Amino acid sequence: MDNKELAKKIVELVGGKENVLKAANCMTRLRVTVKNPSLVKEEELKNTEGVLGIVFDGNYAQIVLGPGKAKKVADICIDELGIPKDMSVDEDWVENKEEMKAMQKQSPFKNAIKTIADIFIPLIPAIIAAGLFNGLASLISTLQGQAILPAEGTWKVIQLLFALIGGGFLSYFAIYTGINSAKQFGATEGLGGMLGAISISPNIVAISTIFGLYDADVPLNSILTTGKGGIIGVILGVWILSKIEKWIRKRIPDVLDLVVTPFLTLLITSLLFVFIIMPVTGYISDLLVSGLSLIIGSSNSIVNIISGYILAAIFLPMVLLGLHHGLIPIYAIQLESLGGVSLFPVLAMAGAGQVGAAIAIYIKAKRVGNHRMQKIITGALPAGFLGVGEPLIYGVTLPLFKPFITAGLGAGFGGAYIMFSKVMANAWGPSGLVAIPIMKPESMLNYFIGLVISYIAGFIITYFVMKDNEVKNV
Repeated sequence: MDNKELAKKIVELVGGKENVLKAANCMTRLRVTVKNPSLVKEEELKNTEGVLGIVFDGNYAQIVLGPGKAKKVADICIDELGIPKDMSVDEDWVENKEEMKAMQKQSPFKNAIKTIADIFIPLIPAIIAAGLFNGLASLISTLQGQAILPAEGTWKVIQLLFALIGGGFLSYFAIYTGINSAKQFGATEGLGGMLGAISISPNIVAISTIFGLYDADVPLNSILTTGKGGIIGVILGVWILSKIEKWIRKRIPDVLDLVVTPFLTLLITSLLFVFIIMPVTGYISDLLVSGLSLIIGSSNSIVNIISGYILAAIFLPMVLLGLHHGLIPIYAIQLESLGGVSLFPVLAMAGAGQVGAAIAIYIKAKRVGNHRMQKIITGALPAGFLGVGEPLIYGVTLPLFKPFITAGLGAGFGGAYIMFSKVMANAWGPSGLVAIPIMKPESMLNYFIGLVISYIAGFIITYFVMKDNEVKNV
């Protein structure tokens, strides 16, 4: 069945064109909004060739087709079959994930996590690019130090250029965070960026010294110093800035608003930010880093192995609950304080465990003649290897449930190895094989080994836990 035939079949099974209000591509899924959900033939749709899975919520249907195919089928539905396009859906992969999480019941905690995610998600492409450039610059520098590459000339220029590009984002991470925080909190974006810039200004040290808050012997132990509080401080500072700005704007005459409001807002917020927010959030960040060091940076190998296993094993349930976005500030804190991220490579093993589990299910599906499941796995596995886990989650492991658990148990072994070998990344972003380039040069091989361990462990555990009849009847 080609893409056009599949598009026509899907429209037919969701109640026909007259029952479809709008459609859109969500990376690996075709999302359709229907008038009458009772007209949707869900079982027939699940068994349709090319459909990897379905997620229903009210009158929304997320039909999992896999990367690439989902976009082509959506285009056919909209351009050739005349289905209205859902303009509210951004086809970017990040927006797609947020759409899925929006289906879940929200709580103040989840809303807070979503706000944090919305601050950092637009920055992910830059984070990845900066990490890659810094990683390449570090690799070239290492090879130059080993006399494999010349220390001067063209390679020196390339090394400096790559370091310049990578530093162009990561050196000013606080400013970008301030701008995006202002967007989320309804403040003026430029003011949010200015607050971020204040946090990394060298004048902080001079002010801190005057008030006796700076430790010249051990600067990092200072109550107040450049970067103190990190991105946590910037986010909190911008949130307070947004409240102050709105309060002042209501009380300032329109004719004076453009001049007086930003001036007073920054003056008041900056005083609070420098003398209260930065020291307090700096103390919190220091405690968090210390706590993380006990768990994921311990000198005790047994602690490393256990924590690595647990973190990788529970990550997929965290993704389903939408809690994984709460880890983004931790990534950022690690990047700021350690120059790299050790938590991300551990959690990336979760997807690899799922790949191994899917391969085990494929073998069993072939044995019992479940050709539909074989086709689903064949279509979803390439994306799984490349770090796109949704097709395997919604098409294979979650519907069967047991493999969803065994995939995590298998991933834990890879996570334990990653933590034990102290793998460090230059940034965070997509997982799977495509994350190898964003690892630090000395960590690339161990990261790959961790993936292989997760593949194998996920396969073995799933193969022996799942019964043939459980795969046959799905």
